[in-house]
Amino acid sequence: MSSSATIAPKSPPNKSMRTASCKRTTGETDISLELNLDGSGCAAIATGHPFFDHMLHLLARHSLMDITLNVQGDLEVDAHHTIEDTAIALGDCIARALGDKRGIERYGMSHVPMDETLCRCVLDLSNRPYLDFRVPDYSVGAPNMPMSLCEEFCRALCNNLRCNLHIEVFYGRDGHHIIEAIFKSIARALRIAMQADPRQAGMIPSTKGSL
Repeated sequence: MSSSATIAPKSPPNKSMRTASCKRTTGETDISLELNLDGSGCAAIATGHPFFDHMLHLLARHSLMDITLNVQGDLEVDAHHTIEDTAIALGDCIARALGDKRGIERYGMSHVPMDETLCRCVLDLSNRPYLDFRVPDYSVGAPNMPMSLCEEFCRALCNNLRCNLHIEVFYGRDGHHIIEAIFKSIARALRIAMQADPRQAGMIPSTKGSL
């Protein structure tokens, strides 16, 4: 990641609709992102990396976030900067849209099967970043997205959303299916964790009084 990286809010979070937007510019990527946490899963995404676009469409659809994303990255080098920097911007934008997290569930868990693959994601919107990423040693990535870049996406998302994120792939053979199950399980766990809990409306979901 370039030392000159900046993430500039394009607009303040809209607390009534939980929306946010940002622009991130480095020597390696130029990213514009808008999202609505309370959407219907609509997405307009262009990163220049078709498989990554597919995964981000799945993330939007299964989390029910609306995402508009445009990325210009140095794909002539490889996909690392594009994938990592997109996750940085996405995590930052979700965090700002959530605000102080008043009235949300906070925790989310999802098990997602994808043909021969089974993945579990458990997360806590705790404001404390920690990633545990477990896949079988024999797991391979998709043909144009190594498993290492999937892990980098998860780490950057976790660090900038500032959440505990635990991902475990129990089994799987096809790299496409494994990565797809990971993205879908993150999406569905996020959907649960971000949703409003009517029993604690207006309350911070922590005994500390803040997250």
